[in-house]
Amino acid sequence: MKIVTIIGARPQFVKAATVSRAIMQKGANIITEVIIHTGQHYDENMSAVFFEEMHIPKPDYFLQIESRTHGGMTGEMLKLIEPILIDEKPDWVVVYGDTNSTLAGALAASKLHIKIAHVEAGLRSFNMKMPEEINRILTDRLSTVLFCPTEQSVVNLQKEGYGYFNSVNIVECGDVMYDAVLFYTGEVINKADIKERLSLQKNKYILATIHRAENTDNPENLRALNHVFNELSKSYTLILPLHPRTKKLSDELGLTWDVKIIEPVGYFDMLNLLQDCALVITDSGGLQKEAYFFSKYCITTRKETEWTELVEGGYNFLTGVDKNLIFNHTSKLFGLRINKSKALYGDGHAANEIVNVLLKS
Repeated sequence: MKIVTIIGARPQFVKAATVSRAIMQKGANIITEVIIHTGQHYDENMSAVFFEEMHIPKPDYFLQIESRTHGGMTGEMLKLIEPILIDEKPDWVVVYGDTNSTLAGALAASKLHIKIAHVEAGLRSFNMKMPEEINRILTDRLSTVLFCPTEQSVVNLQKEGYGYFNSVNIVECGDVMYDAVLFYTGEVINKADIKERLSLQKNKYILATIHRAENTDNPENLRALNHVFNELSKSYTLILPLHPRTKKLSDELGLTWDVKIIEPVGYFDMLNLLQDCALVITDSGGLQKEAYFFSKYCITTRKETEWTELVEGGYNFLTGVDKNLIFNHTSKLFGLRINKSKALYGDGHAANEIVNVLLKS
């Protein structure tokens, strides 16, 4: 069996590494994996370093499709992925999450009648202004097997009628990101030293990120978050790995961040920071879950999330860019730990389930 894996953004590297390990454990003599890296995240700190840390084999193809418009990026990916698939003739194309790379890979495979496996299927924020929402909905509709990380993601697909599609297999497998955290936590302790380098004290700092278009591309929202973070920094130590795009747009608006700015970090450093932080404030989808994995409360500076079970469970709080909400939740949650009463994201063996299903399909 031959599988083509398509990745292009940081979280996809982590997910692909987890499934690749499961493939090797099942037997590399049974499955051949070919990796296409689209280049969607092209910054050195957000691309090459993750391959090294995750022990992912170097990509067989690197397309170098750097930052451009959504249409331009997706179209160029589709153009370049198609001939690779024609040449490689895979049994499966595996795509992850909700990026432009995900949609382009699914589109290319569907036109060539190649089976598609969508890992992290069924997620919905119900905000069609988000490009990620468009990508995930279209990818789900094109896919052969929908690997769902949660009960709610299965419910979402059933409500949309996927249970009536004879050609589609819905599998609740758990979340491969949870697999990754369980696997790498030992290495985090042994390898990462970022807290020492930054002179951070355990449970005494807030870890924050900003990169979603709804916040960075909206000057009013970015100014509001800049003001809130600067105000918070008067009472708390706030660590902000600044995404290159966020930095560029901040500079254009003349914004100054009075928080502790650091360069984008590798996966191990991020887990190390998560392990000992007192609270997470983010607009990232993946970081919301990772905060939960480490029993940290999360404030999400968006009005909706695809991880609705975290909000319903009282682990994640949606504030948008409302200063008062962010301040109130910070004061209540800082330093507290989550009491998990239910395994929301599986048992840590999602990747094995994915590989087993592909081998049987």
